[in-house]
Amino acid sequence: METNGEARVLRIFISNTDKFKHTPLYEMVVFAAKRYGLAGATVLKGIMGFGSSSAVRSLKFWELTEKLPVVVEIVDDAYKIEEFTKIILPWFENLRYGCMITVEKADIVLYKTGKKEE
Repeated sequence: METNGEARVLRIFISNTDKFKHTPLYEMVVFAAKRYGLAGATVLKGIMGFGSSSAVRSLKFWELTEKLPVVVEIVDDAYKIEEFTKIILPWFENLRYGCMITVEKADIVLYKTGKKEE
């Protein structure tokens, strides 16, 4: 990722139970981002939320099923985010429940690459 160009944040709001070809959708997105050479991806698990269905989901110890909101965030150069978004958009067309994908401008304050563990 270039630190002097226009950066974007790709943010994907889905459920932890959403699947694509029997694989959790958030995993598919993260591994695709890695293959595509994006700077990085983070999956955030929500403890409570609701979407277009207006059904509130929350983490409670007595619930048998754990259907919770998940946000996948990816930051990289604007053109790389735009191209990656085109690749993954078809994965969301047949989701049973709603989702939302946003892209925002980002100012990179610090981008420091780490060293791989040996």
